[in-house]
Order: sequence, then C-alpha cells, then structure tokens
Amino acid sequence: MDVTKTYEFSAAHRLHAPGLDDAENLRVFGKCNNPAGHGHNYVLEVTVRGPLSVSGEVLPLAELDRIVNAEVVDRWDHRNLNEDLDEFRGVNPTAEEIARVAWGRIAPGVSAASGDAVLHRVKLRETARNHVEYFGEESS
Repeated sequence: MDVTKTYEFSAAHRLHAPGLDDAENLRVFGKCNNPAGHGHNYVLEVTVRGPLSVSGEVLPLAELDRIVNAEVVDRWDHRNLNEDLDEFRGVNPTAEEIARVAWGRIAPGVSAASGDAVLHRVKLRETARNHVEYFGEESS
C-alpha cells in the first residue's frame, strides 16, 4: 500500500551549471540564472510503500512528519540552497537535483523507522506547471 503526505517550504536558488560559460548558462536557464538567485514556494509529496502493520498503518504519519521535517523542511525552508546548505555544494539545484537530494535525506529515516516501509516516490512541485518525480534510481 502507498501512503503520500504533502509538505511545503520556500527556498531560493540559482541555476548555474559550472561546466557552462556565463553566456551559455544564461541561454539555458534564462532568468533562473540571475546571479542574485530567485525563489519558489515548493510543494514536496513523499510516498512510502509497504504492508500494513498490526496497527493498520504503513508508517505512522507522525513519524513520517518527523523525518521529512527534520531532514528537509526545517533545513531548507527560507534558505538559499546554493549558499546555505552543504548538500547542494557543487550541485546545480534544478528541481531534478532537489528531488534527488531530498530522497537521499528521507530514505534512510523511513527505512530505520519501519522494517517494512520504504520510500517509494518524491515529487517536487517547483511551480504550478513544473514538477518532477523521483523514484530512487541513480542519476545519469
């Protein structure tokens, strides 16, 4: 069975790929390459999968809240991802990379909290029209 919870946080970032020169970064990322950065009100959906426990839950929702808030929301809310957080050092914080990093921070806590539940999906909405879904596969 799958259980999904939704979380929100606001954060700033700048899209700038170190392998591209400034002109190419501007061409690829447009206004998102602004040297001062820009912000989003992110919506993060976290889905855990597993069998029902004897209590009738896949994972207690309060435990999922504790994990996601400690590992992502409380750390990233109202922060500059590029400048304030070690997990984004050397990473171009695209929506894809933010979802991948969120997975890496959340998955161990889910596994530790329940012997049977696993993180199944992280969905990150960057805007009303832009979202990514990550299922734990390796980035290529």
